[in-house]
Amino acid sequence: MSPSISAAQLQALQDSLLNSSGNVPLHDRFRSLFTLKSLKNEDAIKIISKGFQDPSALLKHELAYCLGQIKNTSALPVLESVLRNPSEDPMVRHEAAEAMGAISASHSIPILKEYLSDPDRSVRETCEIAIAKIEWDKTEEGAKNDETLKNETHIPLYTSIDPAPATSGLLAGAPRPGDVSQTDIDELRDQLLDKKRSLFERYRAMFALRNIGSPAAVDALAAGFSDDSALFKHEIAFVFGQLLSPHSVPCLVQILQNGSESDMVRHEAAEALGGIATPEVLPHLKEWVEREDAPVVVRESCQVALDMWEYENSGDFQYANGLETPEAITVA
Repeated sequence: MSPSISAAQLQALQDSLLNSSGNVPLHDRFRSLFTLKSLKNEDAIKIISKGFQDPSALLKHELAYCLGQIKNTSALPVLESVLRNPSEDPMVRHEAAEAMGAISASHSIPILKEYLSDPDRSVRETCEIAIAKIEWDKTEEGAKNDETLKNETHIPLYTSIDPAPATSGLLAGAPRPGDVSQTDIDELRDQLLDKKRSLFERYRAMFALRNIGSPAAVDALAAGFSDDSALFKHEIAFVFGQLLSPHSVPCLVQILQNGSESDMVRHEAAEALGGIATPEVLPHLKEWVEREDAPVVVRESCQVALDMWEYENSGDFQYANGLETPEAITVA
């Protein structure tokens, strides 16, 4: 059930998200965005959609992510317009395509197919995965998994709508301790790294390893950072932001510090570090906020990550302006 909210509160959230005063810090705008996401209603979708006029690619990317997580077809027109805009940052266009996959409307497939030959690799790869996700959702396996997630007695470990379902047998949450062997993890690692497989299959292994969540699974996921696809690597960093395992900190720091790595990957690494929020990540986040040579999206991600770090170490219950519980917050 969506939280109740007054018209005045809704207006305040809009003013914050859209920076109507011109002096709202980016991390406060993110908090307002995630509050709006938690409302899951038409008003929230309309306000979030207005934010695509903003100059920040990071913010617009996050807007698209949240629209996908709301999973309402009324968000499709604005997402389609973002995907179709060749002047938009590819990171934003990719996220719009992924959000279309999350909403999972069959009529999105022809639009996504138009961009399977897009000049930007991350956009065309995302469209490939989104199409496969929508098609999988319509299968018997997909319908069964959806029913499991709707079961009130089932509490999934992760509440996000993922771009691909976990490999069969690990669909709707984490396995019980002892149910997964090192052999199982090795097999999933091989599937994750196998470039002969479709990206959708490889993503399924990725989310299965996330659901396992052990240090061995983290090591298997980290092996994916050797891939040549920025999209693939950015999703691994996002998964680490969900896992919140201190075991992933060294490889995430390495990604953040690597100036030759894609900004899209580095931004996800920064935000994952902010969520993990162990003491050793703090100086790295501060460094890339202060560095004059930091790419804008990396600097902004570190600003948001610092706010996440402070929240995680504050003992506060609510992150998103008091209307959303922390478990629902995963910055993309």
